[in-house]
Amino acid sequence: MFDLHSHSHCSDGILSPEALMSRAKAQGVHTLALTDHDTVAGVARARVAAAAEGLTLVAGIEFSSQWGRGGVHIVGLSIDTDSAPLQAAIERQQAARASRAEAIAERLGRLGIPGALEGASALAGEAHLGRPHFAQFLVDRGLVKDQNAAFKKYLGAGKPADVRFQWPDMPTVVNWIHQAGGLAVLAHPKKYPLTRTKMCALVSDFVEAGGDAMEIISGQQPSGTAEDLARIAAREGLAASCGSDFHRPEAPWQELGNFGPLPPGCRPVWELPGFAA
Repeated sequence: MFDLHSHSHCSDGILSPEALMSRAKAQGVHTLALTDHDTVAGVARARVAAAAEGLTLVAGIEFSSQWGRGGVHIVGLSIDTDSAPLQAAIERQQAARASRAEAIAERLGRLGIPGALEGASALAGEAHLGRPHFAQFLVDRGLVKDQNAAFKKYLGAGKPADVRFQWPDMPTVVNWIHQAGGLAVLAHPKKYPLTRTKMCALVSDFVEAGGDAMEIISGQQPSGTAEDLARIAAREGLAASCGSDFHRPEAPWQELGNFGPLPPGCRPVWELPGFAA
């Protein structure tokens, strides 16, 4: 089984790259892409662990991008992690994330919640600091019951500590991935707060930007979702990808390998010439 979207503790996942590979094997996955947010810090460790487990690792990344007024995610598969343009792009993204984290902490401070930057940074450890770390900080402070509640009350769109950031546009991100020899995949198109008409416009713009594939399957989905996305992909000439978007073991709807096959007629992304482990 191919699972081409997963996260380790090098971004906002829970498991180490090594533990992620072990869990993937236990779940029946034979080819796994590690696609941490705006970083490839875990790929080298994952590659060693995958070899020990008898798995095939696909080097990947998930870049934050901008479409209209909202953010979208673009996965890069089969990338050269040593690519100079890729490393420059990662530095740019991480600088943006650091600036955003400082702004979030400042807003939480204004709400009477001091120490957010230090607390979230401690939770992040060796990972790059992100909103989930702030969410866990709020949980640990006893201000909310769980991370979902933290986003609903403080960190989500339009909430008091929400910091809107202008990420690079899709053509820029697709170009970064292509310069690194990879394939650009539009991540989980059904998960954005868009009408179907606007989602189709997003897909068309992604194609115009040079995109190669889109995720037809992202973890467990409502019946008919994969088939609908497959029709859109075929119409737009995109290959099909699939993945769990795994972050943590306690989320079974995003468990590694816990999804069905691609619908008939899809051209799998792993059949494209640029796909390689």
